[in-house]
Amino acid sequence: MKAMPWNWTCLLSHLLMVGMGSSTLLTRQPAPLSQKQRSFVTFRGEPTEGFNHLVVDERTGHIYLGAVNRIYKLSSDLKVLVTHETGPDEDNPKCYPPRIVQTCNEPLTTTNNVNKMLLIDYKENRLIACGSLYQGICKLLRLEDLFKLGEPYHKKEHYLSGVNESGSVFGVIVSYSNLDDKLFIATAVDGKPEYFPTISSRKLTKNSEADGMFAYVFHDEFVASMIKIPSDTFTIIPDFDIYYVYGFSSGNFVYFLTLQPEMVSPPGSTTKEQVYTSKLVRLCKEDTAFNSYVEVPIGCERSGVEYRLLQAAYLSKAGAMLGRTLGVHPDDDLLFTVFSKGQKRKMKSLDESALCIFILKQINDRIKERLQSCYRGEGTLDLAWLKVKDIPCSSALLTIDDNFCGLDMNAPLGVSDMVRGIPVFTEDRDRMTSVIAYVYKNHSLAFVGTKSGKLKKMPGTSLCPTLELPMGPRSHRAAVTLEVLFSSCSSN
Repeated sequence: MKAMPWNWTCLLSHLLMVGMGSSTLLTRQPAPLSQKQRSFVTFRGEPTEGFNHLVVDERTGHIYLGAVNRIYKLSSDLKVLVTHETGPDEDNPKCYPPRIVQTCNEPLTTTNNVNKMLLIDYKENRLIACGSLYQGICKLLRLEDLFKLGEPYHKKEHYLSGVNESGSVFGVIVSYSNLDDKLFIATAVDGKPEYFPTISSRKLTKNSEADGMFAYVFHDEFVASMIKIPSDTFTIIPDFDIYYVYGFSSGNFVYFLTLQPEMVSPPGSTTKEQVYTSKLVRLCKEDTAFNSYVEVPIGCERSGVEYRLLQAAYLSKAGAMLGRTLGVHPDDDLLFTVFSKGQKRKMKSLDESALCIFILKQINDRIKERLQSCYRGEGTLDLAWLKVKDIPCSSALLTIDDNFCGLDMNAPLGVSDMVRGIPVFTEDRDRMTSVIAYVYKNHSLAFVGTKSGKLKKMPGTSLCPTLELPMGPRSHRAAVTLEVLFSSCSSN
């Protein structure tokens, strides 16, 4: 992978913002200098607004920052180029459809617009910015000047999610050379499965004002390009939801990494308790009926300690050095993941955490084995959020290869056995909360952000030396110790 100047901005800006949570301070290291000369550029938003999401244009290095009530376009040295206001406005989360469509009898109050998803649509040179107002409608903004190209809101498929949390929605764009692109949307539904599918694929029309923008790729009376959580699931787990942590596409598939509550019986007990399980969800890009939906539990273990609560993830290539160690090709996909200890706390995770690596091909091989056994009629669908998860698998005489995309049977499907990642590093006091990875000079470099606002280079993923650099006052929740930078590797 060729190094480019803006990669510094992408790496450091992303990690420092995510590692700090909803901070109003963004920091980056501008250029490789000697250790004593290094300085950091910062951008501060308004005191009342928090930063929610960040994307970097891989062609220009421009940074797009989704904040509360505002979208920023920044230069690679964090200077404001353009802003676009998205709120606040009069709203009530109980108004469905929203008041901009029909009169709402609920009391309206001035409500902030929390940015919940920010994506660059490179083919059409636009930014997709989705917020929390009006049940989660989206704006399509021109990349150059953030001019509003469209804001569809008059159909139910325009309302992506009524959840106000910034991390409740994840999107993946699938591009085509001669067709309209697709947008896979995954979202928590906050107990409203009748309003919002938890995963769906939508049309991304060339015309930002087209009537079909965000329409389901396929929809008829019986089948649609979506997965809805059955309402009877809430009779088992009243506060059930699927929380999406990360999403990406690779090969013929789209993947989402999730946290899901489950009811389990502890060893030696007859009563059940609620825990959270981390799961990878896979769908075929071309599956308009979502018959290919499969989910598999993932986790990590080191020295007898279980790390099961997913905090963050990032897809990267193995690179020659790490690939040789793992026995995979340098271009094979790896998932760098951060887990915290245990399974019982989602909102208040324990500080003990682990960085783990998954070889994506191994996960896909496990899914293929499960599909093959189910289509031999072995086992049940085994999907925890299906009340009827004990439905037996049906046998069918067919060949299931690496790219099998399902039939209108044996779906959706769960894998019961957990796939375990390879532990690389553990932290007992300062919980790791974000991760990013990069291949540089055949070395796979992994960096994590922590709960206290530190940025760390992980040992064991490259041969770079360790450095420590102060990055601002702790009072701004942006104090960062940078233990290894890419520049320290460039001289090796």
